Amino acid sequence: MDVLGKILNIEKQLQDIMQRRSLSMPATALVLGSGLGAVADALQNATIIPYGDLAGFPVSTAPGHKGRFVFGTLGGIPLVVMQGRVHYYEGYPMSDVVLPLRVLARLGVKQCVLTNAVGGINEGMQVGDFMLITDHISTFVPSPLTGPNSEQLGLRFPDMTQVYDLQLQAAIRGGAADCHLDLKEGVYAQLTGPHFETPTEIRLLQSLGIDVVGMSTVVEAIALRHMNIRVAGISCITNLAAGISDTPLCGEEVNQVGAQVGGHMTELLTAALGRFEPANR
Repeated sequence: MDVLGKILNIEKQLQDIMQRRSLSMPATALVLGSGLGAVADALQNATIIPYGDLAGFPVSTAPGHKGRFVFGTLGGIPLVVMQGRVHYYEGYPMSDVVLPLRVLARLGVKQCVLTNAVGGINEGMQVGDFMLITDHISTFVPSPLTGPNSEQLGLRFPDMTQVYDLQLQAAIRGGAADCHLDLKEGVYAQLTGPHFETPTEIRLLQSLGIDVVGMSTVVEAIALRHMNIRVAGISCITNLAAGISDTPLCGEEVNQVGAQVGGHMTELLTAALGRFEPANR
């Protein structure tokens, strides 16, 4: 089955489940990164659809990713939440990594907030800080648009001048101010993982003006923009990158810090979503 055929097949399965459960697709999607799954637990009137209920759907194997859709409301705003994502390092083809968001976009999602856990490179950032993504560098990972293009999904050569929507950025800044959070801003780079970077690689990224580094998000943002979906991104600094700190890096720390700041992320998202334009909720 080709990429479009797989998307259409899973779209039909999810649509059938939603109809049986009397669910409609919200305009806003939220993707939760490592350790940040508790945000989904704060949803009201939640309905859960495990990824495993959809035949052929890529299932999360990374620690801290439950692997399920959660439909509900946060602060009165209807959402579909991906409580866990799949990553390129898990062995999935890049078309599968972005498939869940392509399916949501085809079913009616108009905008998406991507969250992630990252290593801090900018020395002005500390563990536990949140960073609004203003731009990214995708050079270090394969493009999700490689291969035959389907006009049903988007243009062959989509523009990436403004990946992260300015209005959504303004709403998130306003939400941070409402919560009295010191929201950082900067550039995100995705590397393949699953290994952490070396100190020399981090110095290279620093020289390119990159503020944080992670193993997700960029390819999702590209696929969403390919489908003309509005995108915002928020990073949680869960560790300082190699060479910035003398502490050896480990995955457990990432999930622990994410869990510790989950309440603050929920507050920030609730405040920010309340500032989204009503028509785009």
